[in-house]
Amino acid sequence: MTDRLAGTRYTVMGLGVLGGGVGVAHYLATHGAVVTVTDMRDAAQLRTSMDALAGLPITYHLGAHDAADFTRGNADVIVRNPGVPRRSPYLQMAREAGLAIEMEMSLFFRACEAPILGVTGTKGKTSVSTLCGGILNAWKSETVLAGNMGISALAAVDDIEPGTPVVIELSSWQLEALDEHRLGPKVAVITNVSPDHLDQYDGFDDYAATKRTIGHHVGPEGIVVYNADDPECVKIVAETPGRAIPFGLHDTGGDGAWLVGEELVWRASGREERLPRPTQLQLGGDHGAANALAAFAATRAYGAPLEAVRHGLEVFAGVPNRMEEVATVDGVLFVNDTSATAPAAAIAGLRVLHERANTVYLIAGGADKKTDLTPFADEIARLRPRVLLLDGTATPRLRELLDEHGVPYAGPFTSMADVVRAAATEARDGDVVTLTPGCASFGLFRNEFDRGEQFRAAVHALRIAV
Repeated sequence: MTDRLAGTRYTVMGLGVLGGGVGVAHYLATHGAVVTVTDMRDAAQLRTSMDALAGLPITYHLGAHDAADFTRGNADVIVRNPGVPRRSPYLQMAREAGLAIEMEMSLFFRACEAPILGVTGTKGKTSVSTLCGGILNAWKSETVLAGNMGISALAAVDDIEPGTPVVIELSSWQLEALDEHRLGPKVAVITNVSPDHLDQYDGFDDYAATKRTIGHHVGPEGIVVYNADDPECVKIVAETPGRAIPFGLHDTGGDGAWLVGEELVWRASGREERLPRPTQLQLGGDHGAANALAAFAATRAYGAPLEAVRHGLEVFAGVPNRMEEVATVDGVLFVNDTSATAPAAAIAGLRVLHERANTVYLIAGGADKKTDLTPFADEIARLRPRVLLLDGTATPRLRELLDEHGVPYAGPFTSMADVVRAAATEARDGDVVTLTPGCASFGLFRNEFDRGEQFRAAVHALRIAV
């Protein structure tokens, strides 16, 4: 890979405020490539990302894209940041010029010498990836965990040896590049598929089909671990050349990973292994059990011993921004679930908290992703949490749906500090205040992580005031 990079001209399209392009730009520049980074944002907006690349021989074209950077005169390869729409006219221009279109993941999959365990899904993929990483780390401490969770895979690739366990979380956008280049992991996991990111796809079927491409290129020796309770996931069985291994909440009696009573059961060739169902909040409810089953199946299929699985499940402490227990103030638990940006994820989180709280104070609403909010509103109407709404382009529709159900709500609020204070004023010992938005973050916040950080800051301000 290094030999092929030297002297090759790369246009990195999209540096990103979260450093999405930093890892790939750093890797290319330090391996001898000629790198141009282009982004619609200006240098002031990208300062943190640019500081991470200080001193490297990189040319920046910022504030707008220059068509010349997407032609054979100035580039050999275009590297697309996951945030760049697949139908960008600049990408189309590059394709018409005959330029290769890559993403960090396609570069990584080619360069990685170790077998990869790849995880995707609408919800649960970060938790399952982290669980798998923890389990494999208990087996081999050199395990690498990276991908869609904000950790550059290419940053670690030079240290990966053939026997290094590698876990990569994959978004639908990253899968687009792998499918285009016919690349896939050794073990693929698809947790579930429900409507999300429909503003970027031609409807749900297009989005769901993209998710299933994770199993298309595993090869005949590869393995696909899929959710047997999800009809969209089940379709992957007919689409993959690899061996399909199911997991689910309803034991079929066959091989796979199943919830049986209060145990997780792994069955292979008729032999069974059993572990107790985890009790952590982050693995609570049906959704949490399914995540644990997916990790159990994937890591055993990858080769991890049972004791490593047991240890990894026992010590799992969750991941930031996903059912994250921020603090307990005056007996009220504050939970940051900002990454529940899709209705299905928000419903799963709300169900778990409803079972554990006297009263749930639900902070919801935000930016529109063209997903149907009806299921979220229906579940709110069924469980009757106290609702506080954040302002955003999706919030008016959510208000309409709540009005139809006769569900009262406060807001919309235009400040995280204000909405947290409002919830805290009413909440009492044994209650839970949760940021479980069911919507995207843009508008009031830079991104979902900024939204989560502002929630943490508001909760910590409450602790200081007590």
